[in-house]
Formats: sequence, structure tokens, C-alpha cells
Amino acid sequence: MNCFDVYSLYDIEPVRGEGSWVFDAAGNRYLDLYGGHAVISIGHAHPHYVKAIAGQVSKLGFYSNSVKNSLQTHLAQELGEISGYGDYSLFLCNSGAEANENAVKLASFATHREKVLAFSKAFHGRTSGAVALTDNPRIISPFNATGKVTFVPLGDIDAVERELASGEYAAVIIEGIQGVAGIYVPDDRFMVSLRDVTRKYGTKLILDEVQSGYGRSGRFFAHQHAGICPDIISMAKGMGNGFPIGGILIAPDIKPVRGMLGTTFGGNHLACAAAIAVLDVIDDEKLIANAARVGETAIEHLRQIGGKVREVRGRGLMIGVEIDGDASAERRRLLFEKNIFTGGAGATTIRLLPALSVSNDMIQQFIDAIK
Repeated sequence: MNCFDVYSLYDIEPVRGEGSWVFDAAGNRYLDLYGGHAVISIGHAHPHYVKAIAGQVSKLGFYSNSVKNSLQTHLAQELGEISGYGDYSLFLCNSGAEANENAVKLASFATHREKVLAFSKAFHGRTSGAVALTDNPRIISPFNATGKVTFVPLGDIDAVERELASGEYAAVIIEGIQGVAGIYVPDDRFMVSLRDVTRKYGTKLILDEVQSGYGRSGRFFAHQHAGICPDIISMAKGMGNGFPIGGILIAPDIKPVRGMLGTTFGGNHLACAAAIAVLDVIDDEKLIANAARVGETAIEHLRQIGGKVREVRGRGLMIGVEIDGDASAERRRLLFEKNIFTGGAGATTIRLLPALSVSNDMIQQFIDAIK
């Protein structure tokens, strides 16, 4: 039996990691500026994280949500304090796609409406409902094409209001920063207007912070740059630093009924131990401030390169470097030959999603290689 290939593969198998570095079996060291699709938030094999997971698995690795789990309470309290959403409730699941599925389902339950508004170039996951919310015909099968999702251009508030005025929409879902599309940052004024117009028409606003959350943008959530509070926030990726966990934060006015949402593995003991350790490190090591500081410097220096670097987009350590021509794959291959991991977004954009602990010197290594 063969494994189903999900992506085109780098010709390397990392066997060990440390901070922003990964190593192959031969001991070759690679600078990881992609963090496994934005998953590695506090760095590979952080000692506090390793100790937390090892300690938990030595006691109890798993039991279902049919019993009390004080680790869930601990996680919810710490997440509320650090994110600023202490009055919201937390539902835990296993991935970003699951988080978005549950977010949309909850909005539909709360409003008794069927339709959802999403944005051009959006990406919200690969499960059935999440695919329906994703503006990419290559991954939408006939089964996923529900006809209940409408796409409008990102930033076009008039188009949003024309749709919402029908009174048919349960939710608007938007990424804090569009990642797969190529790192497109919604204008703060648009985000404020979006919050206003969704309230006007009784539509729930869902912020997909799966990739842009957990400090990546230089704030805990990217939408906090605009000073708004959505109704539901979806999270995953950096939440567990590699251990699968996702979740949604739910505004106080939305009252889930027992049985409305459910999960077998979500919020299990190991996942919670990992997520608590991540928050501990983010807080103790001031990693959000580091992401803001290093990211701002990186974007500034990258914009000075010119030449075939057509445009640099992003916030914090969520950066897209658009290369002139259909060349990002070739540039990423050349960077890999210099022992630097990067990601792609479309045909022309190199995507940087390093650990929040990455240093200026590491970013400079990338800049020198790009030059």
C-alpha cells in the first residue's frame, strides 16, 4: 500500500527540530521559515512544551468528553486572559476545518438562516462545509457545491451589504489575513464596516484566525488590529505547536444547547496540555511582541530589495513575497538548496510563517538568500 500524496514533497525527511531549525538524518541543518504551514508557533521541541506533554501522557493520555476535564477549564481561562476574550466560551475540536464547520453550524443555529457570505480567494479548510466556503474550484467536488455560499470581493463593503440586505445570511466568514491566497490583509476600515453591517442585518461575523491567530500578526488575533469583536473566532494551527487541536471562541450572546456541538477527540488531555504549554511560552517569552518587532523589520527590509520582488504583503510574521513572473516554486527550490524552508501561495508568492521566536538574524539569512 502507498500513501496518498497530499503535496509535492521536498527531498528531505526532518528527524529532529530545535527552535527554528530542523535536521535530517545526516545532521544537515535547515532554517524553517514555514513552520509546517504556520503550525510551529513556539519553536520545535521547546523544553517546556516537551515536558508538559510527556508529563501528561505519563498520567492520562485520553478520556472522552463524558467526564470532567480540568485541563479544559485551565486552557479556557488562560486563553481568555491572553487573548482578551475572557467573557467568551470555548468549544474545542481537532483542526481548523472542524473549527470553521462548527462556527458556521453554530451561526446557522443562532439565526435560523441557511446562507453564508465568504470572500474571493478565501480558504477555510478541506472538510465538506469548509470546502464549500473556500473559493477554489479545484477542491470543490459536486457534493460540496451546496449553493448556500456566496462569494464577494475582499474589501467591497457595498457588495457585502447588498447581499446581507436580503436577510438570508446566517454568517459572514472572513480570514484575519488571507493566507493561501497569497497573504492579503483586509483593510482595518473595511473590517470595522463589516462588523457594523453584520450587526445591522442580524448576521453573525465569523473570524477565521486559524492561520493568522495566536500572535502571528503581532496581535493575538489579526482582527484585533482593527479593534473589532466578532461573534465567533476559529483557531487551530499554532494553538498546539504540532499537536492537533482547534477551537472556536463564542460570544456571550450565543447560547449553545447541549448536544448542538460535539466531538470525540476534541479537548482531550494531551491536546489541552500542549495548548496550555503553548500559551505559557507565548506569554513568558513575549513572543507576540517579538512577532510584531521582527515582522515589521522583515517587511521593511524585504520591500527595499526591489527588482524581481514585486510586492511584499503581511503583518507580523505572516509575510508574502510576490516574485515577478510565474517563479515562486523555482525560487523556493533555490532557497531549499541554501537550506531554507519556505512555503508558497499561488504561482508567484513565497509565504513566510516562521515560529514566533524567530530572530532578526534568521530573517536576514533569508533576505540575503533572496537577493
